[in-house]
Amino acid sequence: MAKTLIILFFATLILGVPVAFTMGIAGMVAVFLDGSLNPLVATQRMFAGIDSFPLMAVPFFILASELMTACGLTRSLLSFANALVGHLRGGLGHVNILVSMLFAGISGSALADAAGPSAIVMRMMREAGYDKNYAGALSAATATIGPIIPPSILAVIFAISTSGVTVAGLFLAGIVPGILLGLSLAVANHVISIRNGYRGREDRASMKELADTTLAALPAIIMPAIILGGILLGIFTPTEAGAVASAYALLLGLVLRSFTFRGVYAAFVRAAVVTSSVFLIVALASIFAWLLTYLQIPQQLAAAISTITDSRLGTLFILAGFALICGFFIDTLPALIILTPILGPIAYSAGVDPLQFGMMLVLNLTIGMITPPVGPVLFVISAVGRLRLEALSKAVLPLLLAELLVLLMVILVPGVSTFVPNLFGFAN
Repeated sequence: MAKTLIILFFATLILGVPVAFTMGIAGMVAVFLDGSLNPLVATQRMFAGIDSFPLMAVPFFILASELMTACGLTRSLLSFANALVGHLRGGLGHVNILVSMLFAGISGSALADAAGPSAIVMRMMREAGYDKNYAGALSAATATIGPIIPPSILAVIFAISTSGVTVAGLFLAGIVPGILLGLSLAVANHVISIRNGYRGREDRASMKELADTTLAALPAIIMPAIILGGILLGIFTPTEAGAVASAYALLLGLVLRSFTFRGVYAAFVRAAVVTSSVFLIVALASIFAWLLTYLQIPQQLAAAISTITDSRLGTLFILAGFALICGFFIDTLPALIILTPILGPIAYSAGVDPLQFGMMLVLNLTIGMITPPVGPVLFVISAVGRLRLEALSKAVLPLLLAELLVLLMVILVPGVSTFVPNLFGFAN
Protein backbone atom coordinates (compact mmCIF):
# COMPACT_ATOMS: atom_id res chain seq x y z
CA MET A 1 0.00 0.00 0.00
CA ALA A 2 2.83 2.41 0.84
CA LYS A 3 4.31 2.13 -2.68
CA THR A 4 0.91 2.65 -4.29
CA LEU A 5 0.23 5.67 -2.11
CA ILE A 6 3.55 7.39 -2.84
CA ILE A 7 3.62 6.56 -6.58
CA LEU A 8 0.06 7.81 -7.11
CA PHE A 9 0.77 10.98 -5.14
CA PHE A 10 3.81 11.98 -7.18
CA ALA A 11 2.28 10.81 -10.49
CA THR A 12 -0.80 13.00 -10.08
CA LEU A 13 1.37 15.85 -8.79
CA ILE A 14 3.56 15.71 -11.91
CA LEU A 15 0.42 15.70 -14.08
CA GLY A 16 -0.55 19.04 -12.56
CA VAL A 17 -3.48 17.86 -10.44
CA PRO A 18 -4.13 20.26 -7.49
CA VAL A 19 -2.33 19.07 -4.38
CA ALA A 20 -5.53 18.56 -2.37
CA PHE A 21 -6.90 16.20 -5.01
CA THR A 22 -3.58 14.37 -5.41
CA MET A 23 -3.70 13.44 -1.73
CA GLY A 24 -7.36 12.44 -1.87
CA ILE A 25 -6.96 10.39 -5.04
CA ALA A 26 -3.78 8.68 -3.83
CA GLY A 27 -5.31 7.85 -0.46
CA MET A 28 -8.63 6.50 -1.73
CA VAL A 29 -7.13 4.50 -4.60
CA ALA A 30 -4.50 2.97 -2.28
CA VAL A 31 -7.23 1.88 0.15
CA PHE A 32 -9.36 0.35 -2.63
CA LEU A 33 -6.47 -1.49 -4.31
CA ASP A 34 -4.95 -2.86 -1.12
CA GLY A 35 -8.09 -4.59 0.10
CA SER A 36 -6.90 -4.98 3.70
CA LEU A 37 -8.94 -1.98 4.85
CA ASN A 38 -12.66 -1.35 4.54
CA PRO A 39 -13.11 1.23 1.74
CA LEU A 40 -15.44 3.15 4.04
CA VAL A 41 -12.38 4.14 6.09
CA ALA A 42 -11.50 6.72 3.41
CA THR A 43 -14.86 8.46 3.83
CA GLN A 44 -14.67 8.18 7.61
CA ARG A 45 -11.22 9.76 7.76
CA MET A 46 -12.30 12.54 5.40
CA PHE A 47 -15.18 13.56 7.66
CA ALA A 48 -13.13 12.99 10.82
CA GLY A 49 -10.60 15.50 9.48
CA ILE A 50 -13.12 18.34 9.50
CA ASP A 51 -15.21 17.17 12.48
CA SER A 52 -13.38 19.42 14.90
CA PHE A 53 -14.63 22.21 17.17
CA PRO A 54 -11.34 24.21 17.03
CA LEU A 55 -11.47 24.05 13.21
CA MET A 56 -14.69 26.08 13.33
CA ALA A 57 -12.50 29.07 14.19
CA VAL A 58 -11.23 29.14 10.59
CA PRO A 59 -14.46 30.29 8.84
CA PHE A 60 -15.08 32.86 11.57
CA PHE A 61 -11.62 34.42 11.23
CA ILE A 62 -11.94 34.42 7.44
CA LEU A 63 -15.33 36.13 7.69
CA ALA A 64 -13.98 38.69 10.18
CA SER A 65 -11.18 39.56 7.75
CA GLU A 66 -13.61 39.98 4.85
CA LEU A 67 -15.96 42.15 6.91
CA MET A 68 -13.13 44.36 8.16
CA THR A 69 -12.01 44.87 4.56
CA ALA A 70 -15.60 45.68 3.56
CA CYS A 71 -15.63 48.30 6.35
CA GLY A 72 -12.92 50.18 4.49
CA LEU A 73 -10.50 49.97 7.41
CA THR A 74 -7.64 48.83 5.17
CA ARG A 75 -7.25 52.43 3.99
CA SER A 76 -7.26 53.61 7.61
CA LEU A 77 -4.42 51.23 8.41
CA LEU A 78 -2.49 52.55 5.40
CA SER A 79 -2.91 56.16 6.52
CA PHE A 80 -1.86 55.29 10.07
CA ALA A 81 1.25 53.40 8.92
CA ASN A 82 2.20 56.20 6.53
CA ALA A 83 1.94 58.79 9.30
CA LEU A 84 4.01 56.63 11.65
CA VAL A 85 6.88 55.39 9.46
CA GLY A 86 6.38 57.02 6.04
CA HIS A 87 9.13 59.58 6.68
CA LEU A 88 11.85 56.94 7.12
CA ARG A 89 14.29 55.97 4.37
CA GLY A 90 12.34 53.76 1.97
CA GLY A 91 9.18 54.99 3.70
CA LEU A 92 6.56 53.23 1.59
CA GLY A 93 8.44 49.97 2.03
CA HIS A 94 8.19 50.38 5.80
CA VAL A 95 4.50 51.27 5.39
CA ASN A 96 4.06 48.01 3.47
CA ILE A 97 5.64 46.03 6.31
CA LEU A 98 3.75 47.76 9.12
CA VAL A 99 0.39 47.45 7.37
CA SER A 100 0.97 43.73 6.86
CA MET A 101 1.80 43.30 10.55
CA LEU A 102 -1.37 45.15 11.54
CA PHE A 103 -3.54 43.35 8.99
CA ALA A 104 -2.10 40.00 10.15
CA GLY A 105 -3.89 40.57 13.45
CA ILE A 106 -7.15 40.56 11.50
CA SER A 107 -6.78 38.09 8.64
CA GLY A 108 -4.35 35.32 9.66
CA SER A 109 -3.83 34.61 5.96
CA ALA A 110 -0.95 35.43 3.62
CA LEU A 111 -3.11 35.27 0.49
CA ALA A 112 -5.67 37.69 1.97
CA ASP A 113 -2.86 40.14 2.74
CA ALA A 114 -1.27 39.71 -0.67
CA ALA A 115 -4.54 40.35 -2.51
CA GLY A 116 -5.55 43.19 -0.19
CA PRO A 117 -3.34 45.76 1.58
CA SER A 118 -0.05 44.50 0.14
CA ALA A 119 -1.39 44.91 -3.39
CA ILE A 120 -2.52 48.46 -2.59
CA VAL A 121 0.85 49.50 -1.17
CA MET A 122 2.61 47.82 -4.10
CA ARG A 123 0.79 50.16 -6.49
CA MET A 124 1.65 53.15 -4.27
CA MET A 125 5.33 52.16 -4.29
CA ARG A 126 5.40 51.86 -8.08
CA GLU A 127 3.77 55.28 -8.48
CA ALA A 128 6.40 56.74 -6.12
CA GLY A 129 9.26 55.50 -8.31
CA TYR A 130 10.18 52.18 -6.68
CA ASP A 131 11.27 49.41 -9.02
CA LYS A 132 8.11 47.46 -9.91
CA ASN A 133 9.69 44.07 -9.23
CA TYR A 134 11.04 45.16 -5.84
CA ALA A 135 7.64 46.62 -4.92
CA GLY A 136 6.05 43.29 -5.80
CA ALA A 137 8.71 41.25 -4.01
CA LEU A 138 8.39 43.26 -0.79
CA SER A 139 4.59 42.96 -0.93
CA ALA A 140 4.92 39.19 -1.31
CA ALA A 141 7.41 38.93 1.54
CA THR A 142 5.35 41.07 3.93
CA ALA A 143 2.25 38.97 3.20
CA THR A 144 3.95 35.98 4.84
CA ILE A 145 3.67 37.72 8.21
CA GLY A 146 -0.09 37.04 8.07
CA PRO A 147 0.00 33.37 9.15
CA ILE A 148 2.52 34.04 11.94
CA ILE A 149 1.04 36.91 13.99
CA PRO A 150 -2.16 35.75 15.70
CA PRO A 151 -4.86 34.92 14.86
CA SER A 152 -3.32 32.41 12.45
CA ILE A 153 -5.30 29.91 10.40
CA LEU A 154 -2.21 27.69 10.08
CA ALA A 155 -1.81 27.71 13.88
CA VAL A 156 -5.36 26.40 14.22
CA ILE A 157 -4.70 23.63 11.68
CA PHE A 158 -1.44 22.62 13.39
CA ALA A 159 -3.06 22.55 16.82
CA ILE A 160 -5.78 20.14 15.70
CA SER A 161 -3.24 17.95 13.84
CA THR A 162 -1.06 17.15 16.84
CA SER A 163 -1.28 16.62 20.58
CA GLY A 164 0.12 18.69 23.42
CA VAL A 165 -0.45 22.08 21.79
CA THR A 166 -3.38 24.45 22.23
CA VAL A 167 -4.54 26.99 19.69
CA ALA A 168 -4.06 29.78 22.24
CA GLY A 169 -0.53 28.63 23.03
CA LEU A 170 0.45 28.59 19.37
CA PHE A 171 -1.17 32.00 18.84
CA LEU A 172 1.09 33.38 21.57
CA ALA A 173 4.10 31.55 20.15
CA GLY A 174 3.74 33.51 16.91
CA ILE A 175 3.99 36.99 18.45
CA VAL A 176 7.79 37.25 18.77
CA PRO A 177 8.60 35.49 15.43
CA GLY A 178 6.04 37.72 13.70
CA ILE A 179 7.63 40.88 15.09
CA LEU A 180 11.10 39.57 14.16
CA LEU A 181 9.89 38.96 10.59
CA GLY A 182 8.72 42.56 10.38
CA LEU A 183 11.99 43.90 11.81
CA SER A 184 14.15 41.75 9.52
CA LEU A 185 12.22 42.92 6.45
CA ALA A 186 12.47 46.52 7.65
CA VAL A 187 16.27 46.22 7.90
CA ALA A 188 16.44 44.65 4.43
CA ASN A 189 14.19 47.39 3.02
CA HIS A 190 16.36 50.09 4.61
CA VAL A 191 19.54 48.67 3.07
CA ILE A 192 17.95 48.22 -0.36
CA SER A 193 16.46 51.73 -0.21
CA ILE A 194 19.88 53.27 0.50
CA ARG A 195 21.40 51.31 -2.37
CA ASN A 196 18.68 52.36 -4.83
CA GLY A 197 17.99 55.88 -3.55
CA TYR A 198 14.42 55.25 -2.35
CA ARG A 199 13.31 57.97 0.05
CA GLY A 200 10.35 58.50 2.36
CA ARG A 201 7.75 61.26 2.49
CA GLU A 202 9.25 64.74 2.57
CA ASP A 203 7.73 65.84 5.86
CA ARG A 204 7.27 64.04 9.15
CA ALA A 205 3.61 63.65 10.16
CA SER A 206 2.31 66.30 12.53
CA MET A 207 0.92 65.33 15.91
CA LYS A 208 -2.58 66.16 14.66
CA GLU A 209 -2.21 63.91 11.60
CA LEU A 210 -0.79 61.13 13.76
CA ALA A 211 -3.65 61.46 16.25
CA ASP A 212 -6.30 61.55 13.52
CA THR A 213 -4.95 58.50 11.66
CA THR A 214 -4.51 56.57 14.92
CA LEU A 215 -8.11 57.28 15.90
CA ALA A 216 -9.37 56.20 12.47
CA ALA A 217 -7.36 52.95 12.55
CA LEU A 218 -8.03 52.18 16.22
CA PRO A 219 -11.08 49.93 15.61
CA ALA A 220 -8.93 47.65 13.44
CA ILE A 221 -5.88 47.81 15.69
CA ILE A 222 -7.73 46.67 18.82
CA MET A 223 -9.27 43.57 17.19
CA PRO A 224 -6.21 41.35 17.92
CA ALA A 225 -6.26 42.61 21.50
CA ILE A 226 -9.92 41.61 21.82
CA ILE A 227 -9.21 38.15 20.41
CA LEU A 228 -6.10 37.38 22.49
CA GLY A 229 -7.35 39.17 25.58
CA GLY A 230 -10.59 37.24 25.61
CA ILE A 231 -8.76 33.92 25.18
CA LEU A 232 -6.14 34.62 27.85
CA LEU A 233 -8.73 35.85 30.35
CA GLY A 234 -10.80 32.73 29.80
CA ILE A 235 -13.80 34.67 28.49
CA PHE A 236 -14.03 32.56 25.34
CA THR A 237 -12.27 29.74 23.47
CA PRO A 238 -10.30 30.38 20.24
CA THR A 239 -13.31 29.18 18.23
CA GLU A 240 -15.63 31.53 20.11
CA ALA A 241 -13.01 34.26 19.63
CA GLY A 242 -13.47 33.88 15.88
CA ALA A 243 -17.23 34.32 16.27
CA VAL A 244 -16.67 37.37 18.48
CA ALA A 245 -14.27 38.84 15.89
CA SER A 246 -16.88 38.37 13.14
CA ALA A 247 -19.60 39.94 15.30
CA TYR A 248 -17.27 42.84 16.17
CA ALA A 249 -16.46 43.46 12.50
CA LEU A 250 -20.15 43.36 11.56
CA LEU A 251 -21.14 45.67 14.40
CA LEU A 252 -18.28 48.04 13.53
CA GLY A 253 -19.44 48.31 9.93
CA LEU A 254 -22.99 49.08 11.05
CA VAL A 255 -21.86 51.71 13.58
CA LEU A 256 -19.55 53.40 11.07
CA ARG A 257 -22.26 53.07 8.40
CA SER A 258 -19.60 51.87 5.99
CA PHE A 259 -21.51 48.77 4.90
CA THR A 260 -23.71 48.35 1.89
CA PHE A 261 -25.95 45.34 1.37
CA ARG A 262 -23.94 44.42 -1.71
CA GLY A 263 -20.66 44.74 0.22
CA VAL A 264 -21.80 42.55 3.13
CA TYR A 265 -23.23 39.95 0.75
CA ALA A 266 -19.95 39.85 -1.21
CA ALA A 267 -17.95 39.49 2.04
CA PHE A 268 -20.04 36.49 3.12
CA VAL A 269 -19.74 34.89 -0.31
CA ARG A 270 -15.95 35.32 -0.41
CA ALA A 271 -15.64 33.93 3.12
CA ALA A 272 -17.78 30.92 2.16
CA VAL A 273 -15.70 30.21 -0.94
CA VAL A 274 -12.38 30.44 0.92
CA THR A 275 -13.72 28.33 3.81
CA SER A 276 -14.97 25.67 1.40
CA SER A 277 -11.56 25.39 -0.24
CA VAL A 278 -9.80 25.18 3.13
CA PHE A 279 -12.14 22.49 4.43
CA LEU A 280 -11.86 20.52 1.19
CA ILE A 281 -8.07 20.53 1.51
CA VAL A 282 -8.25 19.50 5.18
CA ALA A 283 -10.69 16.65 4.42
CA LEU A 284 -8.72 15.19 1.51
CA ALA A 285 -5.36 15.67 3.23
CA SER A 286 -6.66 13.88 6.32
CA ILE A 287 -6.98 10.62 4.36
CA PHE A 288 -3.40 10.87 3.14
CA ALA A 289 -2.00 11.88 6.54
CA TRP A 290 -3.85 9.06 8.33
CA LEU A 291 -2.55 6.47 5.87
CA LEU A 292 1.03 7.68 6.38
CA THR A 293 0.59 7.22 10.12
CA TYR A 294 -1.16 3.84 9.65
CA LEU A 295 1.74 2.63 7.49
CA GLN A 296 4.20 3.76 10.23
CA ILE A 297 6.04 6.15 7.93
CA PRO A 298 6.94 8.44 10.89
CA GLN A 299 8.59 5.56 12.73
CA GLN A 300 10.62 4.59 9.67
CA LEU A 301 11.69 8.20 9.11
CA ALA A 302 12.61 8.57 12.79
CA ALA A 303 14.76 5.46 12.61
CA ALA A 304 16.54 6.85 9.54
CA ILE A 305 17.19 10.20 11.23
CA SER A 306 18.47 8.52 14.40
CA THR A 307 21.25 6.94 12.34
CA ILE A 308 22.37 10.45 11.34
CA THR A 309 22.05 12.32 14.65
CA ASP A 310 20.57 11.89 18.12
CA SER A 311 20.84 15.52 19.24
CA ARG A 312 17.84 17.81 19.62
CA LEU A 313 19.33 20.59 17.52
CA GLY A 314 20.57 18.25 14.80
CA THR A 315 17.15 16.63 14.53
CA LEU A 316 15.46 20.03 14.35
CA PHE A 317 17.78 21.17 11.54
CA ILE A 318 17.08 17.99 9.54
CA LEU A 319 13.31 18.39 10.00
CA ALA A 320 13.49 22.08 9.08
CA GLY A 321 15.43 21.31 5.91
CA PHE A 322 12.97 18.57 4.98
CA ALA A 323 10.00 20.90 5.57
CA LEU A 324 11.65 23.70 3.58
CA ILE A 325 12.14 21.41 0.57
CA CYS A 326 8.52 20.22 0.82
CA GLY A 327 7.41 23.87 0.90
CA PHE A 328 9.06 24.41 -2.48
CA PHE A 329 6.74 21.91 -4.15
CA ILE A 330 3.63 21.46 -1.99
CA ASP A 331 1.12 24.17 -1.07
CA THR A 332 1.25 25.35 2.54
CA LEU A 333 -1.96 23.99 4.03
CA PRO A 334 -1.78 20.42 2.67
CA ALA A 335 1.95 20.30 3.48
CA LEU A 336 1.18 21.26 7.08
CA ILE A 337 -1.47 18.55 7.42
CA ILE A 338 0.85 15.92 5.93
CA LEU A 339 4.04 16.84 7.79
CA THR A 340 2.63 17.48 11.28
CA PRO A 341 1.81 13.83 12.13
CA ILE A 342 5.00 12.65 10.42
CA LEU A 343 7.60 15.07 11.78
CA GLY A 344 5.93 15.93 15.09
CA PRO A 345 6.61 12.61 16.89
CA ILE A 346 10.23 12.70 15.69
CA ALA A 347 10.74 16.20 17.08
CA TYR A 348 9.02 15.45 20.38
CA SER A 349 11.04 12.26 20.93
CA ALA A 350 14.21 14.32 20.42
CA GLY A 351 13.14 16.72 23.18
CA VAL A 352 11.93 19.61 21.01
CA ASP A 353 9.21 21.72 22.63
CA PRO A 354 5.93 21.30 20.68
CA LEU A 355 5.47 25.07 20.54
CA GLN A 356 8.95 25.55 19.08
CA PHE A 357 8.40 22.77 16.55
CA GLY A 358 4.97 24.11 15.62
CA MET A 359 6.26 27.62 15.03
CA MET A 360 9.28 26.30 13.11
CA LEU A 361 7.02 24.26 10.83
CA VAL A 362 4.43 27.02 10.29
CA LEU A 363 7.14 29.63 9.61
CA ASN A 364 9.03 27.23 7.36
CA LEU A 365 6.02 26.43 5.19
CA THR A 366 4.93 30.07 5.16
CA ILE A 367 8.31 31.07 3.75
CA GLY A 368 7.64 28.44 1.07
CA MET A 369 4.77 30.63 -0.13
CA ILE A 370 7.29 33.00 -1.72
CA THR A 371 9.62 30.37 -3.17
CA PRO A 372 9.20 29.00 -6.70
CA PRO A 373 8.07 26.75 -8.31
CA VAL A 374 4.80 26.71 -6.28
CA GLY A 375 4.94 29.99 -4.30
CA PRO A 376 1.21 30.88 -4.20
CA VAL A 377 1.84 34.40 -2.88
CA LEU A 378 4.25 35.06 -5.75
CA PHE A 379 1.55 34.00 -8.22
CA VAL A 380 -1.00 36.34 -6.60
CA ILE A 381 1.38 39.32 -6.65
CA SER A 382 2.48 38.47 -10.19
CA ALA A 383 -1.14 38.45 -11.37
CA VAL A 384 -2.20 41.56 -9.46
CA GLY A 385 0.89 43.57 -10.42
CA ARG A 386 1.22 42.11 -13.94
CA LEU A 387 4.81 41.13 -13.25
CA ARG A 388 6.93 38.39 -14.77
CA LEU A 389 7.30 35.56 -12.26
CA GLU A 390 11.00 35.09 -13.08
CA ALA A 391 11.86 38.73 -12.32
CA LEU A 392 9.71 38.69 -9.19
CA SER A 393 11.41 35.52 -7.93
CA LYS A 394 14.82 37.13 -8.39
CA ALA A 395 13.81 40.35 -6.61
CA VAL A 396 12.47 38.46 -3.59
CA LEU A 397 15.80 36.68 -2.86
CA PRO A 398 17.31 39.22 -0.40
CA LEU A 399 13.98 39.42 1.44
CA LEU A 400 13.80 35.64 1.51
CA LEU A 401 17.27 35.59 3.10
CA ALA A 402 16.02 37.97 5.83
CA GLU A 403 13.13 35.62 6.59
CA LEU A 404 15.40 32.57 6.65
CA LEU A 405 17.50 34.31 9.31
CA VAL A 406 14.38 34.58 11.49
CA LEU A 407 13.72 30.87 10.88
CA LEU A 408 17.29 30.17 12.03
CA MET A 409 16.64 32.14 15.23
CA VAL A 410 13.48 30.12 15.88
CA ILE A 411 15.50 26.91 15.50
CA LEU A 412 18.51 27.99 17.58
CA VAL A 413 16.67 29.88 20.35
CA PRO A 414 13.64 28.02 21.76
CA GLY A 415 12.64 31.10 23.77
CA VAL A 416 11.73 32.97 20.58
CA SER A 417 8.68 30.70 20.35
CA THR A 418 8.15 29.68 23.97
CA PHE A 419 8.80 32.82 26.03
CA VAL A 420 5.41 34.49 25.56
CA PRO A 421 3.35 31.26 25.95
CA ASN A 422 5.32 30.40 29.12
CA LEU A 423 4.71 33.91 30.42
CA PHE A 424 0.95 33.36 30.20
CA GLY A 425 0.98 29.82 31.52
CA PHE A 426 0.80 27.91 28.22
CA ALA A 427 4.02 25.93 28.75
CA ASN A 428 4.13 22.33 27.52
